[in-house]
Amino acid sequence: MDRKPHDSSSITELTLRHYNQRAEAFWEGTRDHDVSQNMAAMLRHIQGEPTFTLLDFGCGPGRDLKVFADSGHLAIGLEGAPRFVEMAREHSGCEVWLQDFLKLDLPDDHFDAIFANATLFHVPSGELPRVLRELRASLKPGGVLFSSIPRGDDEEGWSDGRYGVFHAPESWRRHVCEAGFVEIEHYYRPAGLPREEQRWFASVWRRQDA
Repeated sequence: MDRKPHDSSSITELTLRHYNQRAEAFWEGTRDHDVSQNMAAMLRHIQGEPTFTLLDFGCGPGRDLKVFADSGHLAIGLEGAPRFVEMAREHSGCEVWLQDFLKLDLPDDHFDAIFANATLFHVPSGELPRVLRELRASLKPGGVLFSSIPRGDDEEGWSDGRYGVFHAPESWRRHVCEAGFVEIEHYYRPAGLPREEQRWFASVWRRQDA
């Protein structure tokens, strides 16, 4: 991992350029990934009765967005790579917002849940508290945040043309708790492997209100 520092605008520009240039290859490599465990973990903790208003945060080409919509939910995508936005709109038929993770413009108290599957680790650690607070504000009171991140020992930097933070689970918990969430559950993925081979840390959180 290249640990050379970069400013936030460069981090965003270069990471999104990486995805834009490889959009079709990314789609072919991920379109058959099974994240039904993650979807179910989020959905079962939403309070109230469907239909739910969901934000797929970093929806990519729209794989999961389409599943949510086909299940009867009002699903909205958010993505920073323009090519992914085009692909997601075409694949899912859903509304997809073109927004940089570091320059969010989200409505307050709007979503029943936010699905951040393998996306929030791209947010630099210095920006993460603000981004998490903005996500919290866009949830309805009691709303749910799902996150899945590659776990590590808090390494941060460039890897294969993308910027990422490989949080230790304890560090991730601290960040999300400090942003005003309470943990509901967590687990490691892929299921059925020894813990040292489960490189993904999944967690479900509820917006905490006084």
